[in-house]
Amino acid sequence: MAQINLHHLRLFRAVASDGTLTGAARGLNLSQSALSTQIKTLEATLGHALFERRGRGLTLTEAGRIALDHAEAIFRTADDLTATLRETGRARRPLRVGALATLSRNFQMQFLRPLIGRTDVEVVLRSGSQTELLRDLDALALDVVLTNLAPAREPGSPWLVHRIAEQPVSLIGTPGRLAGPPRDLAMLLSAEPLILPAPDTALRAAFDALAARLGIVPTIAAEADDMAMLRLLAREDAGLAVIPTIVVQDELASGILVQVARIEGMRETFYAITRERRFPNPTLASLLRG
Repeated sequence: MAQINLHHLRLFRAVASDGTLTGAARGLNLSQSALSTQIKTLEATLGHALFERRGRGLTLTEAGRIALDHAEAIFRTADDLTATLRETGRARRPLRVGALATLSRNFQMQFLRPLIGRTDVEVVLRSGSQTELLRDLDALALDVVLTNLAPAREPGSPWLVHRIAEQPVSLIGTPGRLAGPPRDLAMLLSAEPLILPAPDTALRAAFDALAARLGIVPTIAAEADDMAMLRLLAREDAGLAVIPTIVVQDELASGILVQVARIEGMRETFYAITRERRFPNPTLASLLRG
């Protein structure tokens, strides 16, 4: 393979950043035709198309996204060398992780913990709605999406859905609220105000089915689709929370909250969503293998 021209790599990075040849050429003080020629030369050197046209703009192909990752690492190392002669630094391979904004932070840390302290990986975290994250995953701006909402696997769908964890769900409260004689689950659900997941969640659907089976009409103190908010409401003693234990593991360990009862038949499933790729991120592959 021919040697990569770093000048071509800088021009490629400029086009990737701008999203158009016209804008990048203007910023580089080059003609559009000259810039296009240089990009085509780089593509010929690498043996892959780096951009594809969408509308009036350019988006990176999968090979283009990988080339940009390496280009950023190359120039970051060059900047480190310029800034200090003590060490050149080591290139870190980015792993771009999107997480549903309402997802448990404890679960996210559990997933990412094997990467903490590694000098060869740069973890880039983004949060958002499922729609936003899947759009970025499709555009190769993310390597993986962490969620508790499994997308529909329709024919032709690019999504690969990895079921990576399943957590028990419990009734959680403050020690003071649970003072007095022991009560069974049905009595607690009938007598105490409850902090529940939002109505449009799978967890809430499972709870509503349980309440119907027990013949209970619960008193709802609060509802939230954000796991962090459910945890904070439980800490503030707004009621007993129906929540996966991983969300409140620190509070349970310290005694701020206690587990009243395990709710049998209710579990929270966590997924890692990837898409079919010609060049999968090897760091992600090791995480998914567990």
